[in-house]
Amino acid sequence: MSNVVDHLGHGLEPIKLEPHRIRPSHRHANPSAPWPWLDTGDVVDQVQLDKTLALVPQPCSHIDCECWAGCPHSQFPNWTKLQVMRSKIWDAIHIYDSATACTIHRCDMDTTSGQFSDAGPLPALEGHDGESWRAIINDLTQRPTNVTLRALFVEHMSGPVLQMLGAKSKIEPFFFSSSLNWIPSRFQEDIWEDAGDHVTITLPFIKAMSETEFTRRATVVEDTDFRSMAAKSGTLLGSQRNDTEAPFLIYSISTVLALDLLSVHLVRNIKGSTLISYHPSLSIPTTTAPFLHGRVRFASQSAHWKKIFRTSPDPTLVLLCLIWHVVYSWDEALESLYDHILYLEDVFMSKARMPLARELHIMRAHHQRYASLLDDFVKSIHFLRSAPTPFMTQKNFDRDHCLSLSSLYG
Repeated sequence: MSNVVDHLGHGLEPIKLEPHRIRPSHRHANPSAPWPWLDTGDVVDQVQLDKTLALVPQPCSHIDCECWAGCPHSQFPNWTKLQVMRSKIWDAIHIYDSATACTIHRCDMDTTSGQFSDAGPLPALEGHDGESWRAIINDLTQRPTNVTLRALFVEHMSGPVLQMLGAKSKIEPFFFSSSLNWIPSRFQEDIWEDAGDHVTITLPFIKAMSETEFTRRATVVEDTDFRSMAAKSGTLLGSQRNDTEAPFLIYSISTVLALDLLSVHLVRNIKGSTLISYHPSLSIPTTTAPFLHGRVRFASQSAHWKKIFRTSPDPTLVLLCLIWHVVYSWDEALESLYDHILYLEDVFMSKARMPLARELHIMRAHHQRYASLLDDFVKSIHFLRSAPTPFMTQKNFDRDHCLSLSSLYG
């Protein structure tokens, strides 16, 4: 790519688009948008406009079928090929690491004991045959009678598994597009009074980890080799880029603040609920499926949370348990940032050097970015408060034996 020239005649290096960086497009976040993944300059597909068939297909019985193969277009015909490609769903379906097996880590919530049990993994789901499709069908329809919720933590999600989960649970494509693009989103859909609904939470957040761990787990050399970058400039001070989407090194305590993602689709159903947790396969060290799977099981060993799970059958409580992981991550990250600010202020007062001014400016930019992410966090909590589970009514349960959600939210 050739260089461009600015208005002063200076040669400018072209902007390098780094594939591992996250650039969320907020206008494409929710299914309430009338034109999913279409921008103002796009031409509407004329073939789609000329169709006379019903745009909403009849529900499939999933008996000896392969309806999953055409997802998402087969279930949501308004998602044309252009939109599926632009949303990155096409890439996720057709261009993925087939050498790495997709594993679904499962755990079940037993409301009689308040305990989460390990239901075992669904290993190596390549999804190219009927056997994998039948395995997912059976997993989402057949479970012990005492299990009110099954949580699925998907590791290295393959294209066919994405299509199968979407087809069986009839998941709105916005869940996958928001997850793949790290777009903060929250929406409730498919509401059936006294029966259930679907709830999606896609929530980017900041996580702190040691520099050693981050460098070990990350695979992008140019962004993780902080010490080499510092060696070229002679100091770490003022050597970082002012890029709030990139990892931020807090060198005073050898800690890295990096973007992470909580992406959950919860099917709340009075006959049995399902939680699907998506985990990105990127070059940055995000929260893994086995880690979150273990944390949820560990939470049920708490006397406090076990009592909550045993008292109420509301599956939203499990989603709240996952949100606690985000709360802890934010607390650790901001604690690290505060320690670094104190360090810089001490150095600034003793040594008036210009690189410090730049460093504080970069930190302020990251701080503003973190504030916007926390705003989305608050919006997600408010959203959950305003989207009660449809079947948690007096008609279905004796209120004397149900724990009110409002008391949990304080």
